[in-house]
Amino acid sequence: MTTPVDGSKVPVQDTVPDVVQDPAALPADLQDERLIASHGVSGAISAFTSRLRSGDLGSVPVVVGLIIIWAVFQIANSSFLSSRNLVNLTLQTTSVGVIAIGIVLVLLLGEIDLSVGSVSGLSAAILGVTFVNESWPLALSVVAAIAAGAVIGLLYGLLYTRFGVPSFVITLAGLLGFLGLQLLVLGKQGSLNLPFDSAIVKFATQSFLSPAIAYGLIAVTVALYALGRLRARGQRTSAGLSAAPTSVIGLKAGALAVVLLIPVIVLNGDRGVPSMFLLFILLVVVTDFAVRRTRWGRSVMAVGGNVEAARRAGINVRMIYLSVFAACSTFAAVGGLLAAARLVAVNQSSGGADTNLNAIAAAVIGGTSLFGGRGSAYSALLGALVIVSISNGLSLLSLDSNVRYIVTAGVLLIAVTIDSLSRRSRQAHGRA
Repeated sequence: MTTPVDGSKVPVQDTVPDVVQDPAALPADLQDERLIASHGVSGAISAFTSRLRSGDLGSVPVVVGLIIIWAVFQIANSSFLSSRNLVNLTLQTTSVGVIAIGIVLVLLLGEIDLSVGSVSGLSAAILGVTFVNESWPLALSVVAAIAAGAVIGLLYGLLYTRFGVPSFVITLAGLLGFLGLQLLVLGKQGSLNLPFDSAIVKFATQSFLSPAIAYGLIAVTVALYALGRLRARGQRTSAGLSAAPTSVIGLKAGALAVVLLIPVIVLNGDRGVPSMFLLFILLVVVTDFAVRRTRWGRSVMAVGGNVEAARRAGINVRMIYLSVFAACSTFAAVGGLLAAARLVAVNQSSGGADTNLNAIAAAVIGGTSLFGGRGSAYSALLGALVIVSISNGLSLLSLDSNVRYIVTAGVLLIAVTIDSLSRRSRQAHGRA
């Protein structure tokens, strides 16, 4: 009650809540309302939709596109999602996907490598000639082929950093030059068959995980993920920061288990999970970890975002370019070896045809930005699945290659358009 001037008693409602939460009791990242933090399942959903509205689409478009592609082909041909065809699809995806990992790294810098097909073909030729004709030990032939790819990448990086030659021009010259070198290495014979009983051929064509090993790997993966998230939660809590509830971590771990279990169950309906595809997955995971969690990876993203700012921040820009071009050509060499092992042959067309374009298209379709600074190694996995699914599905429908090229071109154009539109949206929302 208060007493006005005239002395009368006027009741006043209390507008202050009975309990006021002390801001100092909140985690450090929630004490300033300008800092955004999400809590629980509803908070995670809210943050996700907010990112989508601002143009930060991530892998959503390619995942939705892949689901649509698989649904259409399954309706058109009921054997598309059969265990046998999906095993074939994973085998076909591996070589293109491994090459695409290197393209992702180069695109993160805002550059391009047009010669990955020729480099993969040259590496396959080196393997075939040294292993079959010269009787080198298989391990030495593999090392020589991969080393050749790394040297080529270093040469690209040197030309780019020392002389300022655009990567487009350097790698276009490499496309032609290393194709000629591939033909020179193969010589007049032009084609070599790899021994069926060689370890590399057995690995690519006959090696599959047993169901027990496959399910065991899933259990280990989910456990490591959950432990990693719990460890991160403990670190954030100890630092006085907000952390995801254990229930959310459990839901994410369960979702990961389901995502891994379903394809493994399907693949086990035929020959199982190919060891070669598992190698591809491991390369994706390791590369993603290197990009997101290491100093080198953060430097790559910084250079791709703004070269001058990265240089002023003390980053050795020259070494970043050298390492990324070398990594790209090394992945191209590995992809070429896996392709040759799967086909059990090396010839003048190895690495040719549409290898180049498929690898580049896979990286872009998977969500890596052409403008640099945005992307993930998982883009190679998703994009390669899209590219190979289109090729595989159209082959099941007995359609000509011209249809495959047209459809792939349309999907690539849509992916680039989405990337451009999302970039504009991010700039408008201050997220670019």
